Amino acid sequence: MTATEGTPARTRLVSGPGMVLVWFYGVMVVGAVSRSVYQMATEFGRAPLAYTLSAVAGVVYGFITYSLVRGGATARRAARICCAAELAGVLAVGTWTLVEPSAFPDATVWSDYGAGYVFIPVLLPLSALYWLRTSRGTTGTAEQ
Repeated sequence: MTATEGTPARTRLVSGPGMVLVWFYGVMVVGAVSRSVYQMATEFGRAPLAYTLSAVAGVVYGFITYSLVRGGATARRAARICCAAELAGVLAVGTWTLVEPSAFPDATVWSDYGAGYVFIPVLLPLSALYWLRTSRGTTGTAEQ
């Protein structure tokens, strides 16, 4: 069935800058999830809050990656909401780690605004929100 036969086409963002975002989010999924799984399995009692927050970050990154690849109006809306939540999390946890460092015996992905990840955790949602806003669903290829 084609888009002209009644099924609306989804616009994929996996071309140009959208592909760069998908790649970075994919890398962050692998980094955050693998780090948190290892830390939770080997030393969870040391810093449960930090390791749990890193796992949450990995899940958020995964959902955003999926939404960007999926495309379509609903997926774009979900990606925008998740990117805004991600940015709020990075800012909240980043500030928390600076104000009360004793609350985090070990770093999270979002500690110090993502300093351990070259500030990608704070730059990525800003970039994604900008891309989602400026692309307006007109860039990419239509899916059947």
